[in-house]
Amino acid sequence: MRPARALIDLAALRHNYRLARELGGRKALAVVKADAYGHGAVRCAQALESEADGFGVACIEEALELREAGIRAPILLLEGFFEADELALIDAHDLWCVVQAQWQIDAIERARPAKPFTLWLKLDSGMHRLGLAAADYRASLQRLQALPQVREVVAMTHFARADELDCARTDEQGALFHQVCDELRLPTSLSNSPALLGWPSAQGEWARPGLMLYGATPFAGPHPVADRLQPVMTVTSKVIGVRELAAGEPIGYGARFITSRPSRIGVVAMGYADGYPQFAPNGTPVAIDGRPGALVGRVSMDMLTVDLTDHPAAGLGSEVELWGRQVPVSELALHSENSAYQLLCGLKRVPRSYVGE
Repeated sequence: MRPARALIDLAALRHNYRLARELGGRKALAVVKADAYGHGAVRCAQALESEADGFGVACIEEALELREAGIRAPILLLEGFFEADELALIDAHDLWCVVQAQWQIDAIERARPAKPFTLWLKLDSGMHRLGLAAADYRASLQRLQALPQVREVVAMTHFARADELDCARTDEQGALFHQVCDELRLPTSLSNSPALLGWPSAQGEWARPGLMLYGATPFAGPHPVADRLQPVMTVTSKVIGVRELAAGEPIGYGARFITSRPSRIGVVAMGYADGYPQFAPNGTPVAIDGRPGALVGRVSMDMLTVDLTDHPAAGLGSEVELWGRQVPVSELALHSENSAYQLLCGLKRVPRSYVGE
């Protein structure tokens, strides 16, 4: 069997959720969209259900997967519904739903649910992706509150640059949100992972931790709170071949790396088809049998190469960590000009196993 594996530590996931609850101070909606950022939505939701206040998913297909697995906690559709006929499923499966456009309010007004909806009304405070304009927000809220189809409304917004701790945009968005919503006497939700970790003033009744649940920092450098996160996913494979090369020998496609000394090169069963970044540069960190090591040469579809010269005990069968507890995924992201979001969500073909049940 191909030796590439992803080990998912559910105890670390729970640790990170508890940190999010501690920072937010009230309730936290665990975001498990995109198959829990590549970690397995059902298993992650099952691991958190006894203590999570609810879950966030992108769309109804993701919500139904959780309901079919027996998850009974609240589930919020973060992108709302895309067609009016989805409201019947939202009603049948007792889902919460983001509302971000007038046509959705029109559809809710026409709906005849068996029980009233819980809705999260989204304000576009400056992200300029989804959400109602500030000028339309109060009238839209009043319209929803007048409907018998609506049980509760939560006011929400989303920060665009909270991962930039020296940027004023988060304070500006927060100020607009409070200007619009403070007198409305609604539960509120502002903070995504970077806001929870880095902007203590940008909190509401509901936090929405995503990336931080999986132990990855959203920041470019060390941060005293983000450093308390525990990595959840550790991706490993093994050395499947060893080459002894003289100085001056090229390695891999494009001869991007040429040996400067007699070298031992290990071939590892992991490549860009698995989700490892194709253009990670020479020197990108790995761990070889638990010791710091480095990638050399261009990453191939199914294989990559590492320098074993300073690892005399390493050879066929040696374990190589691509990211995880020894090589943080955020560090790999920085080296490869990538993002932790893309690396975690983009892992493919690699079987997952779970510990910390």
